[in-house]
Amino acid sequence: MNSLLLTGGRVVDPANNFDAAADVLILDGKISAVGKHLSAPGGVEIFDATGKIVSPGLIDLHVHLREPGQTAKETIATGTAAAARGGFTSIVCMPNTSPAIDNAGTVALIHERAKAEGVVNVFVTGAITKGIAGEELAPIGGLKKAGVVAITDDGHCVQNNDLMRRACEYAKMFGLPVMDHCQDYSLVTDGVMHEGYWSTVLGLRGWPSAGEEMIVARNILLAELTGANIHCQHLSAAGSVALIREAKKRGVPISGEACPHHFTLTDAAVAGSEKFWAQDGKNLFSAADADFTARQWPAYDTNFKMNPPLRSAKDRAAILEGLTDGTIDILCSDHAPHCDYEKEVEFDYAPFGITGLETELALSLMQLVHPKRIPLMHLIAKYTVNPARLLQLDKGTLNVGADADVTVFDPDQEWVFTREDSASKSKNSPFFGWPLKGKTVATIVGGKIVWSENSELAAA
Repeated sequence: MNSLLLTGGRVVDPANNFDAAADVLILDGKISAVGKHLSAPGGVEIFDATGKIVSPGLIDLHVHLREPGQTAKETIATGTAAAARGGFTSIVCMPNTSPAIDNAGTVALIHERAKAEGVVNVFVTGAITKGIAGEELAPIGGLKKAGVVAITDDGHCVQNNDLMRRACEYAKMFGLPVMDHCQDYSLVTDGVMHEGYWSTVLGLRGWPSAGEEMIVARNILLAELTGANIHCQHLSAAGSVALIREAKKRGVPISGEACPHHFTLTDAAVAGSEKFWAQDGKNLFSAADADFTARQWPAYDTNFKMNPPLRSAKDRAAILEGLTDGTIDILCSDHAPHCDYEKEVEFDYAPFGITGLETELALSLMQLVHPKRIPLMHLIAKYTVNPARLLQLDKGTLNVGADADVTVFDPDQEWVFTREDSASKSKNSPFFGWPLKGKTVATIVGGKIVWSENSELAAA
């Protein structure tokens, strides 16, 4: 079935500045009409979305699918299933696989696997450098021809500024945005958590904010010099937000994204739940936020280890402010699955990264919409039209004739995230057992329900 009539929902489509009660008619996998009191042609299934939000299909532009080469952690099949559960109809996979996505053949392999095994749209990024080694440019023109939507060495950062400049020049020639994992290795060295009060207390090596801010500043200068669109990935530091805010005001083609873990948690979480407060001794969260302190976890829990790391309460506040004023216009998960045995080691030796596809919508609603920091329309824009515009995707809208990628969710549904809820192959999430507010009801790709709370409906 790829024809459907969604009735009774509140339709929120930022691309068209539309927010009203309306029906959505899908015929043959395309949006046929959006309006009130639509009728379904014979044989078209009706989906009752009363009391729910109906939006363009959500897009996550920062996902690690681990295939090829790391399928013990995740596969295209399991990663796209997790995306569907989270309400995402399109995801963009990162190139730090094994081998890296630095040639047309690997791009073709992923496209083929995604078509055969994926349940949502999978877009591919190519590496900036061969083998993501930071030494020699990958064939950017060939990657563009193979169908990549951006280039990035995510998981690594090009340290050679001249090489990065040449990459930006080539990317601009081929109309590709450059996405950058901002990390100055000479400053970060072997840091494993944010450098500050809690790293000192816990005796863990520090990862200073300047290690991110230095590369953000570099990228602003290169974007200004080359005219290339540079997108700074998973921002975590207050200085990064300030730098991008100022550069945007000057018209520099720079942008940034934020992940829910960076605007929900702080480095205090690494010390354990009993110490989960700001440095002034006050509870980190306001009355409008969920009671996260009720959760229990031990100190040195490696599911709170990610790159860039959880930072201070001041940094968290700056990320929230950047999301509120539009400095940061894209949200994503940085979904980074790892096997249990990899995370069940000392904090120093555990890999960076957590899963996030299935919790990011709820956490974003809880931190941004429910406390009234931003309206729902702006949140949905950060997951739809904004990433689609950056990557030049024909997605993120309910325009008549557009692909019928639709997300239906209940922003007020309360639930607790458990390991059994996750479709991901890996379970390295710090949010298991947390009370969440906001849940996907159905995910529709090309007019077909690929996931629904009603499993019988999804199977149809």
